[in-house]
Amino acid sequence: MPMDLNGFNADNIEPNTAFEPLPAGWYKAVITESEEKPTKAMTGSYLQLRIEVIDGPHKGRLVFDRLNLNNPNSTAVDIAQRTLSAICRAVGVRTPRQSSDLHDKPMMVKLAVKPAANGFDASNDVKGYEAPSGGSAAPDAAPATSGGSATPPWKR
Repeated sequence: MPMDLNGFNADNIEPNTAFEPLPAGWYKAVITESEEKPTKAMTGSYLQLRIEVIDGPHKGRLVFDRLNLNNPNSTAVDIAQRTLSAICRAVGVRTPRQSSDLHDKPMMVKLAVKPAANGFDASNDVKGYEAPSGGSAAPDAAPATSGGSATPPWKR
């Protein structure tokens, strides 16, 4: 059944434009969402991370990373565990109990550009994670907030 669009005027709304991948480099970002999803082959699961750039001219842009933490391929699991270790060190949460423990904590994310291929547009690949200062974040550091607000500074 069609949706009633009476009153909508496209001239009053800025249209969406195609997103080009972010230029390769380091970006200050936070994980805003995480979800365990089954692999396409249904033989394991991966942790999908939604990562939002929180500073600079690309503030608000999203990138995604997938960690194959439950996979019959031991090499894939090893890579995912090493990546998770880098994320934990970057955000200062060495022993997370759940993936949401990693949310809303600033870190630096290194992005590369994957060229268009096989019918897919060019996209970003996450290549590394570091603490914002370039070293490890303080272990189990609480997210910085000012004025006692529960809203992170980059969302205000």
